[in-house]
Amino acid sequence: MLEELFSSRTRSKLLALFLENLGQSFFVREICRQINERIHSVRRELDNLEKFGLLISKVKDQKKYYQLNQDFPIINELKALFDKSKLLVERLIGQKVLKLEGLKYLALTGQFTLPSGQAGGAASISTDVLLVGKISRESLEKFISDLEKVYNKQIRYTYFTNQEFALRKDLTDKFLYSILNGKKVVLVNKLGI
Repeated sequence: MLEELFSSRTRSKLLALFLENLGQSFFVREICRQINERIHSVRRELDNLEKFGLLISKVKDQKKYYQLNQDFPIINELKALFDKSKLLVERLIGQKVLKLEGLKYLALTGQFTLPSGQAGGAASISTDVLLVGKISRESLEKFISDLEKVYNKQIRYTYFTNQEFALRKDLTDKFLYSILNGKKVVLVNKLGI
């Protein structure tokens, strides 16, 4: 039975999407954009998960919408499994952060601070990661790429050098202060903010 649930990358991404967005319905093209997979593999896996009973569908405005079947017998166990896998991911992120030489500040914002089950990005903050320091471009791009692979979604990030950060802070930059005063998870703070 479990091999039917975890047999492909596309299916794993679909499971993560639906388990992260309990009670929310998605149509096929929306799902393709969210998980960055081809429409044919998404349709095939949606059909498989619907036959399996994990997903239910309904047609509305000539579009077929899918959502998690809340009555599926092991839905709570699947949700717990995916929540525990996030802890492993957070540990992995912590290890990758340690490899970013020159990093002075790193905060997760935006989609990382939304409650579980809520889709989309935080309306008031247009970035998901704020980094400050002297970091090489290739190290920064690798870190963001690794985050995108782990979370199966596009990560919006903002990078400031130490000087840019200090200037924006002195000017009371609206964007910077929306992050500093907003909801965030600070992973590195060598600036004493």
